[in-house]
Amino acid sequence: MKSAVEQLAQYKSVHLNPKNIKTHFIGIPGIIWSLFVLLNLIPINLVAVNDFKINVADAFTIGVLIYYTILHLKLALGMVVFIIPVLYTSEMVAQTEYGLWIAIVVFVVAWIFQLIGHKYEKAKPAFVEDLNQLLIGPFFLMAEVYFMLGWAKDLDKAITPLAITKRRELEAARKAASA
Repeated sequence: MKSAVEQLAQYKSVHLNPKNIKTHFIGIPGIIWSLFVLLNLIPINLVAVNDFKINVADAFTIGVLIYYTILHLKLALGMVVFIIPVLYTSEMVAQTEYGLWIAIVVFVVAWIFQLIGHKYEKAKPAFVEDLNQLLIGPFFLMAEVYFMLGWAKDLDKAITPLAITKRRELEAARKAASA
């Protein structure tokens, strides 16, 4: 398994433009929230003991948070703070009459923000080359929040030069392919 530095550097290599990152702060949370609404619409409780239930959304969250914890404990803690309100609100919306449609609209609008961001970036989304990068997107945003707050400076110093190097390699490969 790639380290947090490798994963984040790979993701950041196609997310260096500040406008792209800003669009991702709208798009990624929207995508996550809408997916959680959809997961909450699956009428299966994987565990149900008295009033304690674990549905598909809860199980997915547990799995992803374990993965994030293995990658980087401090960023995983930030993800817990982010995901709790997502779980709560997405479950509430899933219980409404229009939960499915709300999720679909939010999902589509959020992806439009993502694609607009990549027009600024002039680079394909990271998941095109590696599907695991779909899980790294939210993790990357949490890292960016930490960096904005002046936290995890060593992580920032480790990933940014690697990301720039990877981006130069991508651009050189693109130029060579078009020549």
